[in-house]
Amino acid sequence: MQVPSTGVDPGSFRDPDSRVFRHDGEILRALSATGLADFEALESSELFERLQADGRLVRTERLDGAGAPSGVLTGETAAVLRHEPIPFVSYPYEWSFSMLQDAALLQLDLLLEAIDAGLMLKDSTPYNVQFRGGRPVFIDVGSFERLREGEPWIGYRQFCMLYLYPLMIQAYAGLPFQPLLRGAIDGITPEQARAMLAGERFKKGLMTHVKLHARMEARERERERDVKGELRKAGFSVELIKANVRKLRKLVAGLRWQEGFAQFSDYTETNTYERRQAAAKEAFVREAIGAERPALVWDLGCNDGRYSRAAIDAGAGYCVALDAEQLLAERLYRRFREEREERILPLTMNLADASPGLGWRGRERLRMEERGRPGAVLALALLHHVVITANVPLREALGWLADLGATLVVEFVDRDDAMTQRLLSRKQPDANPDYTREWFERLLAERCEIERHIDVTPTRRLYLARPR
Repeated sequence: MQVPSTGVDPGSFRDPDSRVFRHDGEILRALSATGLADFEALESSELFERLQADGRLVRTERLDGAGAPSGVLTGETAAVLRHEPIPFVSYPYEWSFSMLQDAALLQLDLLLEAIDAGLMLKDSTPYNVQFRGGRPVFIDVGSFERLREGEPWIGYRQFCMLYLYPLMIQAYAGLPFQPLLRGAIDGITPEQARAMLAGERFKKGLMTHVKLHARMEARERERERDVKGELRKAGFSVELIKANVRKLRKLVAGLRWQEGFAQFSDYTETNTYERRQAAAKEAFVREAIGAERPALVWDLGCNDGRYSRAAIDAGAGYCVALDAEQLLAERLYRRFREEREERILPLTMNLADASPGLGWRGRERLRMEERGRPGAVLALALLHHVVITANVPLREALGWLADLGATLVVEFVDRDDAMTQRLLSRKQPDANPDYTREWFERLLAERCEIERHIDVTPTRRLYLARPR
């Protein structure tokens, strides 16, 4: 778990009993008296150590005698916890289909196990889950509370809006969920899901979790109801909750995304490198990363992840492998999950339309640059897509890279390269006049010290540059 250097985690301020903050480089959580009582119920259970041991719950310990800065909680701080850091924070609208699905299954599994331990999860948001490479990890210890007999699972609606509906919309209608979640921090309402899935009549779960859910919400708006009181009177039981959660888990696990065609998903078969050229490019990356062994590397436009792996093998601590194509991130995630690879995090994001600051005052969910600066950045065969396809001026693209303050391994693909010509063929003949090697080298030299370069092919040159 990472928290901005400004102090209190902007994504945790909605919980009055548990607030995450950074102090002296550590990730800490302040608990109110109520929050402490809930944590002690979790801590005293067999579940707490078991979930940490198998990696599903973030490592957490209570600090004796530690306090919290003034203003972290509204009232007095009863206790402070310390969490093991997550290398890089990501958000559901940056995940692939299988990542959101695995996070949902983790959420449901923890709920079932918590109930057996006399506990409950008071919310059901994917923002409580992070990834260590191909492994989902639950990070919100404050979400566990003591089980109250006769009360329903109040996180059901949130689970549907942030997990189930996005997965259904992509699995059943073929629509990517990422723009939907990025556009609504609280997720997709039952009414919205019903409208988007109107053409799907007989798919599993639609009647119960979408149509009936939307109908019930419409009725509840028309009159005030004491839902919890009604459920108590009706004899709402823990066993009923567990039965419903098991059915929901079976539904989620059975959802499948019919993968489409990613524009560059056949990159390894169609790229213009001969074997010796590809080997030279990989050797250049390994040497550049191995000389510094940075804690965090960004591989922008990672494609098949070859150079992400090279960076890790060369000594990088962790790599965020980013690509605009969800299918590529999906394939990488599945591979890393199978390999139990926890040092490479595959995410999907279009750099020309990158994740903005979202939520209250734009601070609940942060831009990439605010979640942890990389020590090195790989921008391999990337700039021609950013400049030509997205029409970002070359000066702007290089300026953003240089402003990261990281060592750069950047590749320039000449204007007469086959791939560049393919991109330019869709535009006017005089499009993107700033895209030339001469102008690129001049701009790079203005912001960085160019340490060395090699020609991988006659039309592709690799540069190692460091910020001035």
